[in-house]
Amino acid sequence: MKTLFAKTLLWSLGTAIVTMMALIGVSAFNFNAGGKHPAPFSMLLALQVTEAAHAFERGGQPALERTMRRFRAVTHVEGIFTDASGRDLITGQDRSALLKEMEPGSRFPSMGRSETAIARRSPDGRYWYIVLLNRGNWINWFVRPEHFVVLAILVLLCYGFARHLTNPVQRLQQAVDRFGRGDMTARVGSQRRDELGQLARTFDRMAGRIQTLMTAERRLLLDISHELRSPLARLSVAVELARSDEDPEAHLNRIQKEADRLNSLVGELLQVTRAEGDPSQRRLQDVRLDALVADVVDDCTIEAEARGCRLQLGGNQGVVLSGDAELLRRAVENVIRNAIRHAPAGTDIEVGVGNGPDKAEVIVRDYGPGVPEDALARIFDPFYRVDTDRNRNSGGVGLGLSIAKRAVELHKGRVSAVNANPGLIVKLELPVGVVAEHDEPVRQTV
Repeated sequence: MKTLFAKTLLWSLGTAIVTMMALIGVSAFNFNAGGKHPAPFSMLLALQVTEAAHAFERGGQPALERTMRRFRAVTHVEGIFTDASGRDLITGQDRSALLKEMEPGSRFPSMGRSETAIARRSPDGRYWYIVLLNRGNWINWFVRPEHFVVLAILVLLCYGFARHLTNPVQRLQQAVDRFGRGDMTARVGSQRRDELGQLARTFDRMAGRIQTLMTAERRLLLDISHELRSPLARLSVAVELARSDEDPEAHLNRIQKEADRLNSLVGELLQVTRAEGDPSQRRLQDVRLDALVADVVDDCTIEAEARGCRLQLGGNQGVVLSGDAELLRRAVENVIRNAIRHAPAGTDIEVGVGNGPDKAEVIVRDYGPGVPEDALARIFDPFYRVDTDRNRNSGGVGLGLSIAKRAVELHKGRVSAVNANPGLIVKLELPVGVVAEHDEPVRQTV
């Protein structure tokens, strides 16, 4: 009784057996029921007492004896026909003691000291018809072999029900055990549509989320260790040179540059942590996407001009959606800054906001060298660089597009990139909440 299967099986069997015994008991109790809805056996007794009385009154003892033999041949039960005082009208034997032991009108066989019998009085009250039952075999009237066939079927059904109910629990337990032992790929894979199937799918989603987070954590630790090693090594060398050189200014500048690079790396890692955090902690509000993009373009204009390129804002349709304004700002800003880093001097960077029937789009295009086709799918991975030295020279650490992708996905959107030959087009697609009534951009974000 320690397992759920055993408990379920035994409870089901117990319920089935008790139900069957109750039905047999009800059948036995009503086996001689009279009234407006008499039982079949009660109707048979009424017919027999009426025919026996009619035979005795018309043909005397010989006719009654023939009728009783006919009853015995048909029913295979011994019957006695007496007068009102209990005297057997065929043998003359006194059966009054048997009548006293029986309860008149009883629905159940009366189990007296001498006989087990059922008695029925004639409608005029002048006669009694008594059916004698074999005390050892009368229960066979209520319990038939068919009952055991039904019981066997119930046993099989209960066994199948217990298996059907507990198998998914066992599979879930095995998957949880494997997952707890470190097998991050353990899944239930249930196709059931009931509560147990929903529980299994909930576990699968939880396990997938945990696996993703642990994989991302391991990858992040490896990437951080790789990214921090180089600037720390250069810092150590620069410090030693600054100590030994008579003119430490150049080395101090180098130290400052590497410190700024480390500070930038830590800042972007904090952004990734926020983007990968609990979505329930996001500050959701109505965000004017067109105004937010316009503000970001204004903020990035100085950086673009410093690199000799220009930011062009076009197609800026009024769009309102529900989201985290800070996450959306970081997503748009990182994509624009990535375009600025790779845009050749004297070129434009085009930024536009589009509005479809069910989504809004932020499109950023530069006219730089683009990205090799085999690397397009990976440029949104953390710390990924198409060219190992290019982002290092430009100050990037390979986190900007990763932050943008995660921020967009947290808003149920998607981000994609295609080569424009020349240049690269990055598109952010976000589900639309409410469309603004006017198309003129406004300088507010919420």
